[in-house]
Amino acid sequence: MRGTMKQSRLDFDSGYEVSTAVDLRILETTDLHVHLHPYDYYADRPNPDLGLSRLAELIDLARQEVTNALLFDNGDFLQGTPVGDFFACDSGFDRAGLHPVIGAMNALQYDAITLGNHEFNYGLDFLMHSIHQAEFPVVSANILHHRAARARADRPLVSPYRLLKRNLRDRAGRLQPITIGVIGVAPPQITLWDRQHLNGKLQTRDMVDAVRAWVPEMHEAGADIVILLAHSGLGQVRHSENMENAIIPLAGIDGVDVILSGHTHQLFPSRKFADIPGIDVEAGTICGKPTVMSGFFGSHLGVIDLELLHSGGRWHMLEARVENRALRDASLSFATPRKLRRDFVPRSPKVRAIVEDAHAKVIETIRQPIGETVTPINSFFAFLGRSAATKLVADAQVEFTRRHLAATPHRHLPLLSSVSPCKAGGLGGPRNYTNIEIGELTLRSLADLYVFPNRVAAVKVTGAQVLMWLERAVSAFNHLRPDGIDQPLMNPAYPGYNFEILYGLDYEIDLSVPARFGPDGNEIDPFAGRIRSLKWRGAPIDMEAEFIICTNSFRAHGAGGFALPGEVEIVLEHPAMTRDILEEYVRARVPLDVAVKPPFRFRNLDDATVVLQTGVAAMDHLDEIAGFNPEVLGADKQGFLRVRLEI
Repeated sequence: MRGTMKQSRLDFDSGYEVSTAVDLRILETTDLHVHLHPYDYYADRPNPDLGLSRLAELIDLARQEVTNALLFDNGDFLQGTPVGDFFACDSGFDRAGLHPVIGAMNALQYDAITLGNHEFNYGLDFLMHSIHQAEFPVVSANILHHRAARARADRPLVSPYRLLKRNLRDRAGRLQPITIGVIGVAPPQITLWDRQHLNGKLQTRDMVDAVRAWVPEMHEAGADIVILLAHSGLGQVRHSENMENAIIPLAGIDGVDVILSGHTHQLFPSRKFADIPGIDVEAGTICGKPTVMSGFFGSHLGVIDLELLHSGGRWHMLEARVENRALRDASLSFATPRKLRRDFVPRSPKVRAIVEDAHAKVIETIRQPIGETVTPINSFFAFLGRSAATKLVADAQVEFTRRHLAATPHRHLPLLSSVSPCKAGGLGGPRNYTNIEIGELTLRSLADLYVFPNRVAAVKVTGAQVLMWLERAVSAFNHLRPDGIDQPLMNPAYPGYNFEILYGLDYEIDLSVPARFGPDGNEIDPFAGRIRSLKWRGAPIDMEAEFIICTNSFRAHGAGGFALPGEVEIVLEHPAMTRDILEEYVRARVPLDVAVKPPFRFRNLDDATVVLQTGVAAMDHLDEIAGFNPEVLGADKQGFLRVRLEI
């Protein structure tokens, strides 16, 4: 979608010469997650619809079309594929060397980048070594070594902002000096999500408070325009302290002129946001400010074209055009030479060389065999509780936790294991499912099974807290009518990775009842309760009894809205990554046979039918959900398989 807005920041003489206007193109990448090569490492096959090396040519083309262009990245570039894991954990990354992400960004001559939350997944030392050789500024105003009473007295991890002095060529060919201020922010929850790495090392400040404090200084220091790199989604209209997705209140801050956003893996402008106050999706603005969010994994290039005029000693924004260019729609051919401007130097060939070298090293590693399976392991039906992918993770978590609690006072408490599907469609698209066939297992298989670099953890809870954990999880389902036909089963606003299955229990889910929690984890109906017949070992669960939930460090600290009422004691927080304990578990069981017994069922809703979105490859596994009488309805516009179910 493309938006156009017209704006004047001051009244000025309308008789200016058009030739004195300056056209400036601002380009954004966001949420690359180490997708450098056009390759799906989890499926071990090419995917031409993603990857910075292909997006690099789209960047080249976008630069070639204009005289003046700036390129920024909005964060989450360091983690997300086996490439990230390889250079962080497996390769003995040469600390004097160059991380391929930073190498590729240097080759593309980024003007500045900001940090996302996933930059911290491998620890602070690895992050700082990785960005040490960046040939561009790295900015973040709210990630701090020390938080002071006032934001301007904070001691930030990196520069809160930078002033970029550029000479832009106007329409008459003359150079016009301009100072562009760039400031960055990220969700303050990073210290919670990566507590094991960051506790005692970093603090954070609310994003809105940080930007509101620093922007006046930027203008005082000479910034003519201010670009905000906000690793944050749109979220709520009203500002609340430490909100994770705060683009709308950030856009309302005086002195911010242009906003580049991300984090939620969405696209803006998009008609999805048409009914939100302050948003004009036709113009591509939020609170009147041109704003772009360009997808994820290198799927899109965000483009904001500004028409600027210097008049009365100030720069004025006359017009802005906002769009996202999809890599999928680009007619790219790396083998076909293109006629270039005489002064234009393409950067994509150098990027491809860097990326291909890293790709070769990773492919050799992930194809190493570690065992074999006699069970197909997939996540096509995880939302129905029928998933060997989640059950395998649950079993490995329990075995590891039991062993490490054996010598503690908690050894006699019942062990439950909570798992969410790492790959379950959603914004990741119809290919975003774990699908491991019967036969050899490799390190690639484990990466496909568990994509996040989470570490093992366990919490002690009461039966009442277990109930709330489940209510939060099952809020992912839509509220259904008992007589409704072909109702969508899942709420698309609810990320699949926040749907938890709690193994070790037996429970029923009543979807005729509204959800208790919203997609963001806020309680919206304290009287709603979907969980029925909650049992442990065949008996109703005691609300005062104590249990151990085996999970990961991300979830143990309440991430995803799973913060429980009352005291929650973390009884195990181990440095081992979940993927490491999976490898240990699989190597000890050859061949691997996963017993898939669903811990939950749906309460019967008379004649109701629902539609489950899943991957097309699920066609070969419909026998796994035979009890739902599945009926294939075909594929939707996004490429998901639609399956009608009786519940």
